[in-house]
Amino acid sequence: MSHIFPRHSRKAPPKAVRGQGCYLYDETGKSYLDASGGAAVSCLGHGDEDIIAAVQAQVGDLAFAHTGFFTSAPAEALADLLVAHAPGDLDRVYLVSGGSEATEAAIKLARQYHVERAEPQRRHLIARRQSYHGNTLGALAAGGNAWRRAQFSPLLIEVSHIAPCYDYLLRAEGESAQDYGARAAQELEDEILRLGPDSVMAFIAEPVVGATMGAVPAAPGYFKRIREICDRYGVLLILDEVMCGMGRTGHLFACEADGIAPDIACIAKGLGAGYQPIGAMLCTGRIYDTIRAGSGFFQHGHTYLGHPVAAAAGLAVVTKLLDQGLVRRAADQGARLQQALTDRFGQHPHVGDIRGRGMFLGLELVEHRTTRQPFDPALALAAGIKAAAFEAGLICYPMSGTRDGRLGDHVLLAPPFILSDDQIGELVDKLDTAITAALPKT
Repeated sequence: MSHIFPRHSRKAPPKAVRGQGCYLYDETGKSYLDASGGAAVSCLGHGDEDIIAAVQAQVGDLAFAHTGFFTSAPAEALADLLVAHAPGDLDRVYLVSGGSEATEAAIKLARQYHVERAEPQRRHLIARRQSYHGNTLGALAAGGNAWRRAQFSPLLIEVSHIAPCYDYLLRAEGESAQDYGARAAQELEDEILRLGPDSVMAFIAEPVVGATMGAVPAAPGYFKRIREICDRYGVLLILDEVMCGMGRTGHLFACEADGIAPDIACIAKGLGAGYQPIGAMLCTGRIYDTIRAGSGFFQHGHTYLGHPVAAAAGLAVVTKLLDQGLVRRAADQGARLQQALTDRFGQHPHVGDIRGRGMFLGLELVEHRTTRQPFDPALALAAGIKAAAFEAGLICYPMSGTRDGRLGDHVLLAPPFILSDDQIGELVDKLDTAITAALPKT
């Protein structure tokens, strides 16, 4: 009998014993093509000898030194590398253990920044419906997924949520993509004015929405208009790139595709590629200098900030992404994968949309392709696809509640950047098998 508290107490998952390349293996020897990188984590695949060697070397030199007393060489080197390749004026790196911690740090830094600028009235955070920013209470409050929030809502801080930029569902008939992007962005200005222009501290958004909507990029011009609105009202722009960042979309930082830079960025997942738990919050020099000139102390922290072994893994991962052209490969192989998905599912009667960027792609399932009507939630279609795919030897990331936390189903794909052409074919074949098995029989 296991004493592990599993994610689902009525299901006993198989035991993973080995990983190699794009595959995981359970204790029976069965192989699984990791088409979602776990949860968009394993960008380099499994068993990468270079990353393993970097981790082993760091453990031998220094396993832990608390940041209340020390910095470390790998933490300094990782921060330097990230800043050297970061967009805009991002200049400081706060190393944490994962995405939720990065979001918590970003929200608290935004608040403290305004307090130290003698604007303590700036307390409102604005986010988007159907977003996901993590599972700690602050991050969960920022997230806009109703299903995840429901039972914890009495514990959550107040956050305003505007509509997502969701072209497939919300662009009006006859409306151009650019016009829709401008209309969607206008909701932010409207909400700032409703709350009071001098009371809003930050707006947080994912450049490409991941888990809750299935790789939804913004319409053209949306984020440039968002950036303008934030600048006009002195609102900090926080971009959550925990899932879509670190090369996943074909850019090291996902916001580069939209031609903007944030005031604060959150990264994780692909930063450590699964070899160590690590995330980071990056902020501009202006924000950092405000704290330094004021109290001099960011009132926040965790035990494992800047963990040397985690930082060494992150440094090795980012170095490999850059030096071996793997960000470019994510863009190129992502385009091949998207074309293969389009060839197979582009006219499928129950696949309404195929979307995403790079190696971050989603398929939205619908009952009627022409009307875009979603399936009845009672069918639990996403869960059925996940189970059927797993049985077929494919790990993917289906989710329900795509539209509003209850309606809609999608499949998220985020395979390792080393995915081969043959493995693209294997992925599409196994996904086809799973979707066919899970769809209701007519």
